[in-house]
Amino acid sequence: MTRPQSLRRQLLLGILLPTLLFVGVNTYSLHRQALAALHTAYDRTLLASAKTISEQLDVRGYDELAELRATVPYAALEAFEADNQSRMFYRVSSLHGELISGFAELPIWRGTIAQRPPYAALVDFYDAQFRGQPVRVAVLLQPVASSEGRGMAVIQVAETLELREAAALQILHTTLARQALLLALIAGIVVLVVQRATRPVRQLSSNLQARAEGDLAPIAAPAAPRELQPLIDATNAVMQRLSRLLAHQQRFVRDASHQLRTPLAVLKTQVQSALRGDLPPEQALQEIGHTVDRATQLANQMLALAKVEQLRQQGGLPTTRLDAVLREVALELSPLIAQGDLDFCIATDAAPVQAHEWMLRELCRNLLHNAIRHAPPGTELAVTLQAHATHAALTFADAGPGIDDELAARLFQPFSAGDVRTGSGLGLAICQEIVQALGGSIALTNRREGSQILGLDAAVRLPLARH
Repeated sequence: MTRPQSLRRQLLLGILLPTLLFVGVNTYSLHRQALAALHTAYDRTLLASAKTISEQLDVRGYDELAELRATVPYAALEAFEADNQSRMFYRVSSLHGELISGFAELPIWRGTIAQRPPYAALVDFYDAQFRGQPVRVAVLLQPVASSEGRGMAVIQVAETLELREAAALQILHTTLARQALLLALIAGIVVLVVQRATRPVRQLSSNLQARAEGDLAPIAAPAAPRELQPLIDATNAVMQRLSRLLAHQQRFVRDASHQLRTPLAVLKTQVQSALRGDLPPEQALQEIGHTVDRATQLANQMLALAKVEQLRQQGGLPTTRLDAVLREVALELSPLIAQGDLDFCIATDAAPVQAHEWMLRELCRNLLHNAIRHAPPGTELAVTLQAHATHAALTFADAGPGIDDELAARLFQPFSAGDVRTGSGLGLAICQEIVQALGGSIALTNRREGSQILGLDAAVRLPLARH
């Protein structure tokens, strides 16, 4: 498994690598500019040397018949040699290449003068090799005139590159030292800033590690940076869901142990009574069967209650036709409707909702079964499903005795069966859990005509699925 990189390392690399690349490009550019500036400065020195030599020239004859003469002592070039780091050489020749003075082995100039020379003179600069060393050469085409003649001289002055290279290296070293100092300063600032910026993260981590096992209280970090707030809010939301799920599981275990203890104790007593022969075998078996049925119903309803919470946590609910599920449930319970001799009618609109089919089936079965059980024989039982703009309205209307206000306040609580609602007291609690998980509402309302109660309406509102 790859070890994740630290935030500090990522920030250092993300900042220093581009900075290092920029510093490298900048250093190279500065080095090139420094070399160009050095060439300009030292080329000007070469031109000055060439002009000094031109002042020592004399001529006899005119144009093609001109004879040039030069009296150039080497001392004339010593003033331009700096710190004995470089050497200078010269050559004076005619336009045809005839040597007049200087070093004969210095290669004859074969170039051309630029249309726009960098100086107010006929001058050309180029690089060459002389005596196995690279040199920089300045060529000056100098007209020479005297009272005895007129001609054109070609003056070449060459200089070795030691001084230029030493100056360029010194500039490069100075630049690199400053850039290295800049990088070190940036790295130190980044480390300091990252250390300070990540302090709330480390503090938050320490607080979480110091928590007691099972502590799912929300994280309180008012001093945390704004960028951390979404993470803290998401963590608190997860912890809230975990806390709710844990509380639900604890309540389920507590209720299961409490509610199943009674029918199991009754069952044990009935079995012992049957073994002693206190009751006829047929009656004892009937009582045992009734107790087993009641315990089975209780266990199934408690498992259904737990399944609702499980589906709530899963999320990503599919789209299901509530009207189709409702009609299937009505068909399943039709024997009970016929047994009660009820005048049953059902009217449904197309109502797609986002829910698991099991949840809708459990909701409809519990509500319809309650309505059948508490409707007097021969009365009317109406089920209607209407699709409105944003929600589906499902109503079960029976002609039973209704409920009083005190009982209505606690009927949706688990194990809260009233006198008019026999059973385990879990059916309506399951319905409420399902409706809340789907973002809807449920209510029990007495249907009245004046002060007389005509029956009970179980009304459910569920949001319709978005197309």
